[in-house]
Amino acid sequence: MDDILSEQAMKIILFAGDARVNCKNALVATEKNDFETAAEEMKVAKTNITEAHKIQTQAIQSEMGEETKQHEHSLLFTHAQDTLMTIYSEINMANHLIKIAKQLNDRLTILEKN
Repeated sequence: MDDILSEQAMKIILFAGDARVNCKNALVATEKNDFETAAEEMKVAKTNITEAHKIQTQAIQSEMGEETKQHEHSLLFTHAQDTLMTIYSEINMANHLIKIAKQLNDRLTILEKN
C-alpha cells in the first residue's frame, strides 16, 4: 500500500473515531437531560464524520483518475471504510435516540406542571 493511501486511511479512522467520541458524549449528556451539550456534541460529530467522508471520497476519486495508477487492495483502507460507515450509523441512531429522549423529557415536564 502506498504512503498516500495509508495516510488517508489513518485520517479517516481518526476523524471517524473522534466522531464516535462526540456521539458517546452526546448520549451521556442526554442521560443527564443536558440536551444543549448533546446538540453541541452531535454538531461536532457531524463535522468529524463529514471530514472522514470527504477524505474517503478524495481517495476514491483519485483512484478513478486517468493519471493515477490503481491502488493495491488495502486492509487498512477497508478497515477505515468500515469504521466510517459503522460510526455514521451510530450517529444516525444517536440522533433518533436523543430526539426521543427530548420528547419524553418535554412530556414529563408538562405532566409535572399539571
